Amino acid sequence: MSNLKNDIAWKQIFEKHQILYKIESKGHASISSADINKYREARLMTKFDHRSQLPKLFTDNNLSILPTSRGTYEIGMFETFCNFNKEEVEVTPIDFPTFLESIDCKDITSEATAINCAFVSKILHAFTNEDNLLPTVSGRMSSSLFGFKINSDKGLFNVKVANSQIEIDGGYEGDNSLNLIEAKNYISDDFLIRQLYYPYRLWNNKITKQVRPIFLTYSNGIFHLREYEFVDLELYNSVRLVQYKKYAVQEGAINLEAIQNILDSIKPVKEPELPFPQADSFERVINLCELLKQRGFLSKEGITLNYDFDSRQTDYYSNAAKYLGLIENARGSNRTGCVLTKAGLRIFGLPIIERQLEFVKLILSHRTFKDTLNLYFDKGDVPSKDEVVEIMKQSKLHNVDSEQTYKRRASTVISWTNWILELIEE
Repeated sequence: MSNLKNDIAWKQIFEKHQILYKIESKGHASISSADINKYREARLMTKFDHRSQLPKLFTDNNLSILPTSRGTYEIGMFETFCNFNKEEVEVTPIDFPTFLESIDCKDITSEATAINCAFVSKILHAFTNEDNLLPTVSGRMSSSLFGFKINSDKGLFNVKVANSQIEIDGGYEGDNSLNLIEAKNYISDDFLIRQLYYPYRLWNNKITKQVRPIFLTYSNGIFHLREYEFVDLELYNSVRLVQYKKYAVQEGAINLEAIQNILDSIKPVKEPELPFPQADSFERVINLCELLKQRGFLSKEGITLNYDFDSRQTDYYSNAAKYLGLIENARGSNRTGCVLTKAGLRIFGLPIIERQLEFVKLILSHRTFKDTLNLYFDKGDVPSKDEVVEIMKQSKLHNVDSEQTYKRRASTVISWTNWILELIEE
């Protein structure tokens, strides 16, 4: 779901400046921030970090937008985003300096703090294989002058950039490389290549050392680091994943016995009169709660616009967190939204290992999930979707009334069961 105000303003701009006609005839349409500002502030109208945030007219016509200077943009059928890889990666445990009092790795509430924790704990040193690593560049700066080609529906399109504004979340230089970090404290399916490419082009032209673009995502105690390269310097879409690693500050471990003890002792609760979860990524359920802990209150529109959720996903994941008793509806500034419950606030104040075990308890307190994990231990393998559907039919579930709905919800049951199993360390 895009921002309704943006949708209305872009519709007016498209009509006034004949954007679709220009794209059809020329392959692109240029527009200035001054022209955009006549309808709505350009800053709000052009910031799209993920595909899900694009305005409706852009989505319907397969369009995207790129800044080419501090006051101009190009609109066209450009491929501006890249999907994150989904393969499973083992988590590497790391030690956090015990003498530090001014930074708490258990309470990371911003991208800046995540980067600082990754630096002081030597995660960045290990990931880059640079022993001597020092912070050198960060913040907003000018992109300088460069040109590049980008894939579009009409073939390669040439773009010239002249002093567009860029922002670097963190830059760390070692003996052999400059590592430029783009950081997020929320999980997403894709990213805007420009956030890596423009800083890369700027610094690749300035220094002789290797410039390494790195995307850092922090959620639920885990630092996800992905290093990319641009195989062809002048091709925006030549981005390629070089390495992907996960790190976590570990204070203990979760073994099979801990999970089995919860499974054996937990008493099933009465099913709440809420939709049965349809939210396959339990990590994103947790991440939504983390964002609420940081912000205090988020409206549905706020979740949809500021993070990589479309409107339907916002409903699915917020309902899943409500189902577990982690969040509840609330009102703030005349808007309806969500806040953490007392139980949610308590759980998200716990150390990571204790927090994970609390999540396991919440999940397994629902009979469908408990019976599914029991079946896994009985057969030594994750139950099939059909087996989970049979388990679900034995429970009194709300809003599950067709075979197709059962199968969709069974995917969530299997995904959350796998999340629990992945917590177990050998």
